[in-house]
Order: sequence, then structure tokens, then C-alpha cells
Amino acid sequence: VQLQAFGGGLVQAGGSLRLSCAASGSIFSINSMGWYRQAPGKQRELVVGITSGGTTNYADSVVGRFTISRDSARNTYLQMNSLKPEDTAVYYCNAFLVAYRDRVARDYWGQGTLVTVSS
Repeated sequence: VQLQAFGGGLVQAGGSLRLSCAASGSIFSINSMGWYRQAPGKQRELVVGITSGGTTNYADSVVGRFTISRDSARNTYLQMNSLKPEDTAVYYCNAFLVAYRDRVARDYWGQGTLVTVSS
């Protein structure tokens, strides 16, 4: 099982970026997917999650600016608008899923993609 994240980069404050995440491999089911971020010197934090049923959970700091979506059971996207310098972080794709190999629900993580917002 693998998660691949794409779309990070450098953007000016007020700009937009779109992150993509694709899950691949022998996946039995995906309970939820989401995005976390970790800024330098800080702990990793939840940005937004989305369940298989479409329920979302946004961090207060991104409400109204970020939007998560899914176009299939295995792909999720994060549209980030009105970016601020404090959004600068490495963004990680996450999936809580069941793989065929062990049939146990667990967290899987992508490799991280850097988002830098300049002021």
C-alpha cells in the first residue's frame, strides 16, 4: 500500500495551491483520508479529514479557505485558497484503511509535500 502526494510549491500570500493524493496497492477498504501538516519546530496537526461517507472535519485555522474533495475511493484533493505564511509546512496525505495483507485498519502516510507561502 502506498500513498503519493503531489502539488506542493512556493506561492505568495493570498495565492492558491492544489494538493493531490493517490492511494495504491492491495487495499480492501478506505475508511477515511485526509491531510496533516507539520511546520518547522511544531507538531504534526490535522488540516482536514474526509470519511468514506463524505463527512469532513476541518481545522479551525483553514475553515473557509481550504476544501477537501474525493473523486474516487482512492484519490483525494486539497484546494488551498487565500494562503497565509502560517500555512507554510510539509503537508502529509493520510489514509485510515484496511489492506488485504492483514485486514487490520491502520494509518498510512504519504511522503509529504512542502508548501511555502511567502509574505
